[in-house]
Amino acid sequence: MADGGEQYEASASALGYLFQFAKALHMCIEQWMSNGLEWNVAVEAADDIEMHTGSVTELLQLKQRAEGVRLTDTSKDLWKTLRIWSEAAAAGRIDLAQTNLFLLTTAELPKGSAGFHLQHRDSGHRDEDRALILLRVARRASKNTSKDFVNSFEAFDALEEDGTSLQRALLSRIGVIGGTADIAEVRTAMLGHAAVAAGHDAAKSFLTRLEGWFYDRVIEQMRTPGGNPVTGTEFDEVFNNLRHQFGPNSLPIDRDIADLEPDVSNAEDKMFVHQLGLIGAGADRIAYAVRDYIRAFAQRSRGSDENLLRVGEIGAYERRLVEEWQSRFAEMAEELGPEASEEEKKREARAIYRWVDRQARFQIRTGCEEVFVTKGSYHMLSDVRRVGWHPDFTARLVELLEPAGAR
Repeated sequence: MADGGEQYEASASALGYLFQFAKALHMCIEQWMSNGLEWNVAVEAADDIEMHTGSVTELLQLKQRAEGVRLTDTSKDLWKTLRIWSEAAAAGRIDLAQTNLFLLTTAELPKGSAGFHLQHRDSGHRDEDRALILLRVARRASKNTSKDFVNSFEAFDALEEDGTSLQRALLSRIGVIGGTADIAEVRTAMLGHAAVAAGHDAAKSFLTRLEGWFYDRVIEQMRTPGGNPVTGTEFDEVFNNLRHQFGPNSLPIDRDIADLEPDVSNAEDKMFVHQLGLIGAGADRIAYAVRDYIRAFAQRSRGSDENLLRVGEIGAYERRLVEEWQSRFAEMAEELGPEASEEEKKREARAIYRWVDRQARFQIRTGCEEVFVTKGSYHMLSDVRRVGWHPDFTARLVELLEPAGAR
């Protein structure tokens, strides 16, 4: 079992990864809002976050630290970052002429520190020469002999060994941003953008779905060597599609629900399955019905839990479905008459069900076109016997479900 220190380190590491994902998504949203579509973002590629906008590359190192932590000249976060960038510059993996390097940390920047003097030029505090002096002083004065620090010092020293003054070139591309928003603040900012896209009531649901897509997409990118980054065009398509689903005339259809393939055996005792058995439906058609029922039930439950459904909306929708069924069911009864054979009843009942399966496409909202919503809703109504297929479904179900000894 891990001790308290190990658990803390594991939690901090996990939170750091989540911070990367959240910040990368936030950057995508802000790029989409302000810089068109000619950009792309990758996570854990050349750096924590890598962004390309036109010919300019931005590499970001993110550090989320506890409140009160300061980024001093001997900070591990500072020197680990310098090591990563020093090694990349020395090996030619980054083109300093076309690359901006950013260290974003929630830590404070002590006044007069190297990080303080590497802030953005607009801060009025930027002084690269002073920052270099401070780093060299800290490096010489440090008594830290840990492997991480020694390797960092050596990587930074190596930039000067060939006389090319790469240290100065590197610092000229570095921007340190202290007191940056942490993961909670980043998510709050994204909720604000989501509220603009979907409304305040649906903002959390909108952001949850956008995060789900983005995290899956980034994992795919990270698992594939040289994986494709998220592009502005791709993000625009996903964001606009999601915004359409949250429009006043639509409802979100979630991929995890739309892809459900449930186990039919778990629904053998459901009333709607018995209803299909009364008309002699085959195993495949029953399996499709179970799938539609489960998907519709799950999507409706999620929409209800997230307050995406309007008051009375489900009741009004079900009333419409029942009334559309009533006229067809009454017509079937008239056509059959009281002397119809069981074979005739089943044939006509299958026709009613065929209408549900192939033609009934009543939308709960005009922009919600997913067919399982209608078909699954009919099976939900069938499950509570508000609709049925066989002309005698009410009596037959009572007889079917009545205990043998009570007959």
